[in-house]
Amino acid sequence: MKGIVFTEFLQLVEDKFGLEEVDAIIEESGVSGIYTSVGTYDHSEMVELLQTLSARHSAPIPDLLKTFGEHLFGRFYVLYPQFFKDIHGSFDFLSKIDVYIHQEVQKLYPDAELPRFDCAQPQPNRLLLYYYSTRHLEDLAEGLIKGALAHFNDGVVLSQRTEEKDHITFELNKIQ
Repeated sequence: MKGIVFTEFLQLVEDKFGLEEVDAIIEESGVSGIYTSVGTYDHSEMVELLQTLSARHSAPIPDLLKTFGEHLFGRFYVLYPQFFKDIHGSFDFLSKIDVYIHQEVQKLYPDAELPRFDCAQPQPNRLLLYYYSTRHLEDLAEGLIKGALAHFNDGVVLSQRTEEKDHITFELNKIQ
């Protein structure tokens, strides 16, 4: 998992709970705690950090991941403005995750293991986003999607999330 995910997660923890909490979850979880945004780390360390934060605050891990995803979208917007050039709303952005954004991420970070997003637009006001990942961070993906919807603020809502055998389907609808 890319280091930027770790550094941004720890920044969110610091913003919400303070630097002492960052130190506490690192110490209690037993991870190295030394991350750079360009490094690559075992995703099990993120799991340990999340489990520790969850236990300390009686917060469900899915909720923590969704909150983190929303935060992470905002950070990606600031850190990678090139990914948002010529994007015209939520559907446009979400439909380009794999065909444009992930290709650009692979150029920046060739060793990144990215999830796969496929999409279909069966109707002009409906988008189906299919999420495939061996890490099963669908709650993080949902948070990122919600962050995008809040950012573009174009009347698109996440209507449904369906768990399939090998993927998650997110249904998004544009409200007239």
